[in-house]
Amino acid sequence: MLLRLERVAKFYGTRLIIKDVSLTVEQGTVTLLAGANGAGKSTLLKIMAGLSRPSAGTVERSVPDEKLGYLGHQTFIYPDLTALENLAFWSSLHDLSADEGRLLNALDRMELKRFAHERAGGFSRGMAQRLNLARLLLLEPKLILLDEPGTGLDVRSLGILHREIDAARKGGAGLVWISHSVASDIVRADRVVAIGDRRVSYDGPAADYTPEVAVC
Repeated sequence: MLLRLERVAKFYGTRLIIKDVSLTVEQGTVTLLAGANGAGKSTLLKIMAGLSRPSAGTVERSVPDEKLGYLGHQTFIYPDLTALENLAFWSSLHDLSADEGRLLNALDRMELKRFAHERAGGFSRGMAQRLNLARLLLLEPKLILLDEPGTGLDVRSLGILHREIDAARKGGAGLVWISHSVASDIVRADRVVAIGDRRVSYDGPAADYTPEVAVC
């Protein structure tokens, strides 16, 4: 077990976002987090990442911070730095090796090696997100939290994203993935946790999930 939530609730002021949410994340699995816009999925992911404290309930995580990878809506890419400089800076923040060969291999994995010395500010959305993914994978994370990573990506970038999700699962990582395209991405998931009416409305095998279950 990598992560366990027990009866988690979150208020923003007096507004209730989620309540009584319990779930676990296991090694080598992909959990798709589903639900309508505004259901509280991003809030829940931030609680899992430790970026937001729950108003009630408990969060237990067996993965240390340095092995947690979180990819939110912001890329955390510095536009005035090159792709290589971005990865070197990120590595230094986490006391990781900034060996150029290692960083170039990470860029090559994202099909960005030929852009290593170009400023990231000129990158397309897909290229910036691939660089962001390279940044995350440098950590070799055991728990990966993805908040709609495919939004705005071209077909090539989506293919790379899907390949890396599959590789991370095969490598034993646990992934929680908020998708903007549940119908197409569900085939890559082992499990679906759906949020409806501020609480878990479905938690089970991806093969048994239908959108109707999430809103019942």
